[in-house]
Amino acid sequence: MDVQKLRLYVDYGIIGVLGFMSFVALTVAVERLLFIRSVKPESYPSRALLEKELTKRLYIIATVASNAPYVGLLGTVVGILLTFYTMGQKGLVDTKEIMVGLALALKATALGLLVAIPATVMYNYILRKVKEKLLDYEALRSECSSSQR
Repeated sequence: MDVQKLRLYVDYGIIGVLGFMSFVALTVAVERLLFIRSVKPESYPSRALLEKELTKRLYIIATVASNAPYVGLLGTVVGILLTFYTMGQKGLVDTKEIMVGLALALKATALGLLVAIPATVMYNYILRKVKEKLLDYEALRSECSSSQR
């Protein structure tokens, strides 16, 4: 197989996976934020049930945030391997060709970080909103118990 074709497959494969991961994390984040905004804590009989509903699918965002850098790193490692393979096949190689190959390989790591950083921010923001709803639940329960006395 031609190294250039392989490089394109790896490049677009990694970019495709990272794009998909980003789309999934964003979709889940939007859905969770809309749900959290609309939820009424007083309609839940227990804190555990409320917390279970509020934290559904948050693991997806956390998984994207923690794994996107590794996917990017995989693209970088494969890109560097392909660059070294090309150097080995050609013997003496122009410095420009090496630098372009390495720069393209590092693009994958940058994209991985570009996906991971916003996913981490979204996860932390949504987790804060969950905690606020749980505190609202606790405040409602303590008001109800103090008014019954």
